[in-house]
Amino acid sequence: MQTAPLGRVLVVDDDPTVAEVVAGYLGRAGYDVDRAADGPAALDRADAHGPDLVVLDLMLPGMDGLEVCRRLRARGPVPVIMLTARGDEDERILGLEVGADDYVTKPFSPRELVLRVESVLRRARAAMAPEPAGPLRAAALTVDPVARRAVKGGVELALTIREFDLLAFFLRHPGRAFSREELMQQVWGWDFGDLSTVTVHVRRLRGKIEDDPAAPSLIQTVWGVGYRLDAGPGPRGDTGRPDRAPDVPRPDHATEGGTGPRA
Repeated sequence: MQTAPLGRVLVVDDDPTVAEVVAGYLGRAGYDVDRAADGPAALDRADAHGPDLVVLDLMLPGMDGLEVCRRLRARGPVPVIMLTARGDEDERILGLEVGADDYVTKPFSPRELVLRVESVLRRARAAMAPEPAGPLRAAALTVDPVARRAVKGGVELALTIREFDLLAFFLRHPGRAFSREELMQQVWGWDFGDLSTVTVHVRRLRGKIEDDPAAPSLIQTVWGVGYRLDAGPGPRGDTGRPDRAPDVPRPDHATEGGTGPRA
């Protein structure tokens, strides 16, 4: 008896060897795999077949992976994992900033990529599942986990899947400081990965929810630890307010915990 595929994955890479290897591993893992060799073909395939996830090479001929990712994200919340060359840190950060959910550097282990696909899809599907919770509120923000809507001052925010999950997580735990390792485990569901992923998403989220992202009043950097949401005096929904952990004072010469660019 043939089992249903775990999901449809679109693999976009102009290197036929890489595309064949990735498609082979994903196919053996139980995924229905489609392939494209350039940006326009990838967008056409995405429109025609509606993938559950896209594995996208950054260095494509003509339309590069960043532009493809922008256009994919503009069409809907499909998760994207970018394939990047080792050492291209600026390119990886740009990929995360335009909405990629994860990245894997070349050369990579195909088995690791399959695990990343499983993790990203699991988080994306969990995000779509209804939650028995009322709206979450802080200052001018209102987040509805069931409707997957975030509003600030009456204006709906355009958040990626991961940005929404990160904001909802902070709102469920106001006043508590989390390290980037903890956020990666709780929000991304990963026990490993580059901590700059968290940093970039916090920076992008600040740019969308803060009145002045350069001087944030909601998501605070806790020096030597990570980040904390200061909810302020705004009302909250019916989810209850967790116990407040004590603030961690900033050491004289401390930096943020972990490695990677500072948010």
